[in-house]
Amino acid sequence: MAVKMADFKDTNRLLLEAVLVPVQGTRFQPTGFPNLGAATFPRSDGGEMLLVESAQSMANHLEAVCWDEQRNDLVEELTGLPYVRVLDKDGGMITNSILESHRINSPYILEGTDNSFVERLKEETAATSDSTIDIPRFARCVFKYDPNAVLHGVFIAKKEIGGGRLRLQRVLSGFIEADNVHPAESGGVKLDRVNPTGDTGKGFGHVPFHRTEFVANSIKAYFNLDLATLRAYNLGQDAEELLVNIAIWKIHQLLSSGLRLRTACDLDAKELTVTKPTGFTVPDEASLASAIRAGIEKCAERFADPLLTDVIWG
Repeated sequence: MAVKMADFKDTNRLLLEAVLVPVQGTRFQPTGFPNLGAATFPRSDGGEMLLVESAQSMANHLEAVCWDEQRNDLVEELTGLPYVRVLDKDGGMITNSILESHRINSPYILEGTDNSFVERLKEETAATSDSTIDIPRFARCVFKYDPNAVLHGVFIAKKEIGGGRLRLQRVLSGFIEADNVHPAESGGVKLDRVNPTGDTGKGFGHVPFHRTEFVANSIKAYFNLDLATLRAYNLGQDAEELLVNIAIWKIHQLLSSGLRLRTACDLDAKELTVTKPTGFTVPDEASLASAIRAGIEKCAERFADPLLTDVIWG
């Protein structure tokens, strides 16, 4: 069953959450931040919480499920969607807007000697440094070249294009939190079987290390599909429904196959529930894949021609 915008006529958000558990044991390794380490914080009642995965990292994971490393292309379910490729002078692909953290704002796309895509963005957005930014027009432009970038947001910081003010916020976002956490301290030693007292600064010698993991009462992934922002882009019903079906398909894919977040953070999803709107049922992956194929056909004339936009790096 395809998801229709009519399913959400009385709500501005689709809110989902999934219960997660470590695939083995009880310990897990959260994301860490420079000069901070693990991001713990208190609940209002004093319980200790932990940010396991940030919104920025979750966006990367949700984009990664779109790419088939063996095919070196989009997964079969998303075949027919446009994106921007960065090629070397011999035609080999270096990277692309699906894999780049900043999507079409990647420096490999905008900062090379090939400025063809920059010129397209200038022309099609009609944005100047002293003009009002037409966000729906910009959204239609982004949808044309990489619909995934509409879902995950993009900020064109290049001053030559609209004074560096072209921005789409995330329509699809997520994060993972753990509740009532406690640290699980451990450690070990890197052994040097040849010279235990060697210069550790050069990689020799025995090196003891400390490791902090965590245990928790519960771990949950939260997902927010911002339907109000999506509607405000005025992309049209076919494009909106394609993006909504892709977004929910991405969540399914992440929960079923993409939760090896780190070496010591391998999680399994036990259930996915809808907290808003009441009465909405999440379709299965097969139904979503079928809806995506139909949506791609409906939107084909809206996509770039040729489908893949190439930029030469060098």
